Formats: sequence, structure tokens, C-alpha cells
Amino acid sequence: MEILRTPDERFASLPDFEFAPRYVDVPSGDGGTLRMAFVEAGPADGEVVLLLHGEPSWSFLYRKVMRVLAAAGLRAVAPDLVGFGRSDKPASQDDYTYAAHMGWLHAFVDAAQLASMNLVCQDWGGLLGLRLVGERPALFRRVVAANTGLPTGDQKLPPAFFAWQQFSQSVPELPVGGIVQRGCAQPFDEAVLAAYDAPFPEERYKAGARKFPLLVPSSPDDPAAPANRAAWKGLAAFDRPFLTAFSDQDPITGGGERFLQERIAGAKGQAHVTIAGGGHFLQEDRGEELGRVVAEFVRRT
Repeated sequence: MEILRTPDERFASLPDFEFAPRYVDVPSGDGGTLRMAFVEAGPADGEVVLLLHGEPSWSFLYRKVMRVLAAAGLRAVAPDLVGFGRSDKPASQDDYTYAAHMGWLHAFVDAAQLASMNLVCQDWGGLLGLRLVGERPALFRRVVAANTGLPTGDQKLPPAFFAWQQFSQSVPELPVGGIVQRGCAQPFDEAVLAAYDAPFPEERYKAGARKFPLLVPSSPDDPAAPANRAAWKGLAAFDRPFLTAFSDQDPITGGGERFLQERIAGAKGQAHVTIAGGGHFLQEDRGEELGRVVAEFVRRT
């Protein structure tokens, strides 16, 4: 496995992102190891909130959320998935599978010694995080799902997803910062755009970002479908507090919150939230509000 590591100088001038990186090693799957990066904020003895990003972002996406959680006395932990942010980046798309990402996430949680935690997940952060809840429910006290789900290929995905999937494979140069911008309801400045591009100095660093759209189970015979169906049994039975906090301007996941609310035991009777003015990347558009929703959810439950 050829492994790429983004030079540190690419992260030298990140706006509004004062969090120092930390690292753990996880098994690569071929006998070696990969370095996974994470940032955290808040008291070391605070209740842990695991923040999982999606495609094609990284922990920078959660900077606004992290400050609110830290101010509420919570310990916010935001890793960079393998292939993203400061984490190592296998150079071949063949190195990235749904199963590989799950193995890396399991290993990260164990290496970082995270337990009895709360999960906040969006986009692929949910495809991985919700499956982790289904597979290891005892790790979690509460879950907040935002613009995400756990697809099995048995439900039809919206046309917007397939348009995105086709674009991601056909565009000569994947415009990572531009993708995040187009997924937001509010514009952001050039410094923020550059921060989303920072992990990817060259196109060859984007193998993970290129592959993610192809890994979403979109048919019943998808390779990940059986494992996701099995995880749904544990997820549906999860009876600890489960909250949906979807935004109102996401064409890809809109309506998906009802699917979660109807099927997950812990979602029954919760005061589910719709965050107004947020696009797909609601952490960028409405990060402080999402942080307040999470902090209040932890406080009252």
C-alpha cells in the first residue's frame, strides 16, 4: 500500500482553527499502520462527544461546533477519516472500501480509548458512525444524526445523489473546497475554501475522496449491504437517546430523518430538530446552532 501524508505546511494558516492535532496509529489492513489525526476541545474529564465528518471534508468542518461543546463542559473529539485532513491517505482507490473504513474507525476508537460517549455524525460520518452504533452500541450514551443515514441499498436514493456520484467520477480535478461550498446554504470566504482544499496538495491525494461516492450502497446486492442490514438490527434496538438534527436545505438527505425516527427505539419521544438555513454541510452554515442543540440534548437527557 502506497501511503501519502499531507505536508504540515499545508495546514499552517487555517482560519479560526486553533486546535492542535493529535495522532494515533491504526492497522492499515495489509500488515502496516496508518496515522489517523484528530483534534479535541474542552475539559479532559468532560463527557466525550465524537464528531464524525463526511465527504469530502475533514475535522475543520466541526470547528464552530467544538467551541460550543467545550464551553458547555463537554470534551469534543473530531478525527480525520483515513484519506482526509491530516490523516494518512492510501494512494489507490482500491485501498478504500466500506469495510476498510469501518476497520479504521473501530481501531481509532480503541486507540484513542473512547468509551461511554456521544456521537454526532453527518454525511459519511453517519454511514460509518451509525453502523458503529449498530455493531457496538455499548460504546454510546446518545446519538445525534445530522443529514445522514445508514443505507442498505434497499431504499431508492434521490436523483441528486446519482448526479453527485457521476460528477465525482468524471470531473478531471475534484474541486474539494468548491464541493463543500456548493453544499452550503451560505457563502464562505477564500480562506475557508483554502482550508477545505488544504489536505489535498495534488490530485493523487484525493483517492479516498474520489472513492467515497462509489461506496454508498445504492442497490440490494451492494458489497456493504449485508453488513449494513446486520448493523441495522443493533441500531434499531438502540434505546438510549437518539436525536435527528437535519437541516432544511439539503437535497440529498432531506426526509431521511423520518426514516431514522420511525425505526430507532431511542428516537421515540425525542424533541427532534430541524435547523433552518443550513445546507448539506450544516456544521459550516449553522455550526454554533448545531453545537447548542447537541449540548442541550446532553444536558436534558
